[in-house]
Amino acid sequence: MLRKITDSIIYVGADDHELDLFEGQYAVPNGMAYNSYVILDDKTAVLDTIEQKKTAEWLANVEAALDGRPLDYLIVQHMEPDHSASIKSLIEKYPDVAVVGNKKTFQMIEQFFPGLAFAHTLVVADGEALELGRHTLTFLFAPMVHWPEVMMAYESSEKVLFSADAFGKFGALDRDEDWACEARRYYIGIVGKYGAQVQNVLKRVEALAIDIICPLHGPTLDSGLDDYFNLYDIWSGYQPETKGVCICYTSVYGNTEKAVRLLETELSKLGVEHIAVNDLARCDMAEAVEDAFRYDRLVLATTTYNSDIFPFMKQFIDHLTERNFQNRTLAFIENGSWAPAAMKKMQKYLAEAKALRILENNVTIKSALNEESTRQVLALAAELAAYTEQAHDAGGEDTAGGKANDNAGSDVSGSNGEDSAAENASPKGFVCNICGYVFEGDVLPDDFTCPLCGRGVADFSPVES
Repeated sequence: MLRKITDSIIYVGADDHELDLFEGQYAVPNGMAYNSYVILDDKTAVLDTIEQKKTAEWLANVEAALDGRPLDYLIVQHMEPDHSASIKSLIEKYPDVAVVGNKKTFQMIEQFFPGLAFAHTLVVADGEALELGRHTLTFLFAPMVHWPEVMMAYESSEKVLFSADAFGKFGALDRDEDWACEARRYYIGIVGKYGAQVQNVLKRVEALAIDIICPLHGPTLDSGLDDYFNLYDIWSGYQPETKGVCICYTSVYGNTEKAVRLLETELSKLGVEHIAVNDLARCDMAEAVEDAFRYDRLVLATTTYNSDIFPFMKQFIDHLTERNFQNRTLAFIENGSWAPAAMKKMQKYLAEAKALRILENNVTIKSALNEESTRQVLALAAELAAYTEQAHDAGGEDTAGGKANDNAGSDVSGSNGEDSAAENASPKGFVCNICGYVFEGDVLPDDFTCPLCGRGVADFSPVES
């Protein structure tokens, strides 16, 4: 597939409709796009290669874009195999090309392609520029967005940001679908753990004059760029995107589901506009995780199972905590016929999550809904519907009457809704200036070394709140 981005920047990527699971876990019913770009100037450059099963198609696209010209540079922004698997094939076709990357890039090339020899290499530093003629590429390192070697490239003459995996989405380019939905699922699933690193990169790229964003997945973005930056700021800041309620549940014999459906009906009656309900045993788990991060309120409903919680709920909570789920309002529905313990278990598994606020009216069902548990569901619906983010906007006033997540030990407001100013002002951790690894904690030990790059405390900076 060849398409002009500008007169001198050409898209040479390919769509993949054979792939069922991206990264072996994310369903992609509309396929996947592997993006690659050619820049034509006094010197020519290809930015990133492509997934191996599309190598032949991609090489033909590169050859057509070059139209008989030699290839001067291969710029490797990201070494994940869906972008690097065709490096060897390109070298074989264009043996005189100079391969451009950073130190970590070349370490990974050796790992993926042991013994692969290059005629020319160019190791670049963060902020270094490469002149192609009229076009100048300035490299911006983006460690852990979402691999440690990632770098972006900014082309100043046409104001184009080659953003690597950032601003990408699931879905092939020949399918017309909403950008935000599949970009959100892509971001939260793949990059969501690394919010601090994304925030650091956003501060750098937002200072640039950008007219076009060229990601490695999904469409080129050339209008409304402030909207895309705003969404990335929300997602990487772990803030709710939409006011609404996400309900995620498991149900063995249908009784927990009846409580969930009652809650859904009551919320609708009370005017809650956005309600997302996910049966974790049957839904796309990544879609449920996306909903949990999108909305400001989350209800978890499950059964006590083998003195624990139902496996799909346990897996779901693991997906949340792995991606630093925080800054949300939670409620629980538990069911147990003789010793209901699901609520305590769920709170235990969420113990490390930050700034979670648990509402008062949680629900305990013993086998099936009765008059008392039905009353609890109705009270929970009323509390969820009444809750607004005005509490946080106004500095912590508790408008919902909720209580602190004391049992879960989370970083939340006190039972009267007052936040600790000192706690809010303190750093949430320390970020490695070399590779972007984030150490979570208030104090960085003097003898700490980065587990990714091995650098010491001198190369760490506080994460800005």
